[in-house]
Amino acid sequence: MQLDDLRPAFFQDEPLPEGTELAGWSALVHALNVEAPVRTLSATSDKHVRGNKRHEAAWDIYDKRYRPEPTLEGHLTFALRHEPIDLLVLKRVLEDAPVEEVTDIIKRTPTGAFSRRVWFFYETLTGKRLDLDDAPTVTAVDALDPKLYFTGKEKISLRHRVRDNLLGTGALCPIIRRTPKLEELIAKDLASQAQETIGRTGAQVIARAASFLMLADSRASFEIEGERPPINRLERWARAVLEAGKRPLNQTEIYRLHRILIGDDRFTTIGYREEGVFLGERDHNHEPVPEFIGARHEDLMDLMTGLNECNNRLRITDIADVDPVLQAACIAFGFVYIHPLADGNGRLHRCLIHHVLAERGFTPKGMVFPVSSVMLDRIDDYRNVLQGHSGPLMPTIDWHALPNGNVAVTNDTSDLYRFYDCTSEAEFLYECVLRTIENDLPREIEYLKRHDAAMTAIMNAVEMPDRLADNFIMFVRQNGGTLAKRRREKEFAKLTDDELALLTTAVNDIFQDFPDDR
Repeated sequence: MQLDDLRPAFFQDEPLPEGTELAGWSALVHALNVEAPVRTLSATSDKHVRGNKRHEAAWDIYDKRYRPEPTLEGHLTFALRHEPIDLLVLKRVLEDAPVEEVTDIIKRTPTGAFSRRVWFFYETLTGKRLDLDDAPTVTAVDALDPKLYFTGKEKISLRHRVRDNLLGTGALCPIIRRTPKLEELIAKDLASQAQETIGRTGAQVIARAASFLMLADSRASFEIEGERPPINRLERWARAVLEAGKRPLNQTEIYRLHRILIGDDRFTTIGYREEGVFLGERDHNHEPVPEFIGARHEDLMDLMTGLNECNNRLRITDIADVDPVLQAACIAFGFVYIHPLADGNGRLHRCLIHHVLAERGFTPKGMVFPVSSVMLDRIDDYRNVLQGHSGPLMPTIDWHALPNGNVAVTNDTSDLYRFYDCTSEAEFLYECVLRTIENDLPREIEYLKRHDAAMTAIMNAVEMPDRLADNFIMFVRQNGGTLAKRRREKEFAKLTDDELALLTTAVNDIFQDFPDDR
């Protein structure tokens, strides 16, 4: 099968550099008219390229020696050898290519590593079986190269003689590339760091720190959504988060958490939605202006079953297991991209992070790392990660507005939510976890130790109720080391000047060099 017209003026609105032609995923998508965004654009040059490869604008441009034969097999070989694997593009290319062409690739070299991988991916991703006998007994090859990708627990596909080391299944499968940043973060062994920090601290202080961090995370999770709920709702949600990991993640657990989150279900249906959903605004005519559109409600049960199967595959623990933070990224971001609920997707997405980390024993028992607080502090980075995934998908979603201001999707979009590269999401989440363990947790423990010392100093000097002493510490710290005049004349009018000076000095000495932005 010849691929024609590999020198278009533009591809995905990007001008093709002069003297080049499309290669790999870009060539396959263009030539086969595949409905899928290509996230890494590749082309081969008509000339030699210093170092064999250069980056120009949006393009990776390869030396002319890399130019493949203008065939399905040639460009599939290039893509699987030189480009990051893209399961969404791969599935749709294999579906759109003539089945005879795919079958011929395998028949020509039935024992070849490339042909067996193509065969495996075809049948795994499409769910269709090719009219071929099982592969001869040869050494199995990896579906994904473990040097380039984080991989799941291996299981041999005897039909293809391929080691299935995917992170998920054909129903839903994320990809995480091995990057220097992720390798460095994993090497820090943050779970052990957290345990060491806790091991050096008394149980009472840890319990108080856990309570504060849990409430702070819940408050931040609501604030990300632009909500400031009453304290009783925050505490109810915090208790639900603290139970994360105690029950298996399945439809029942998601529904239970959704009910706790919503509380009043008179206006919001609990469970998977029964209509479309979008993120964005409405114009002055109440017409939707979506930034992102969630999966069609008809596809939700299948997609969420796939997400749970992916989680079950990743949670099997042994020495070669997928890192817990990477698992949390796959499941939590996969959930929010599907957007299965009518309301509360963002908060449940962040709750799933806690679920995975707790279930895998990454988080110390009874503790919640306040990743939502970090996400709130890094809200622009958080949104960029989400939009970096969802933005390129929008041109492939056909939709129209409904009279009620919602949207209806008119094409098959389920694959957009089945297959996603979760590398940027994993890096972002790991950085959030890093800050909670190296900064927020030790800082909260240190604050409580100093606070207890200040309370003791105040009580030794002047006997007063605990709440009043606690307020004194807070007011002095909030006012730059002095007690405001209105506080002096109100709550603390009975203190003598000498007592005030003594207490103020004690608080300032104890909290010296401690940050004031708590």
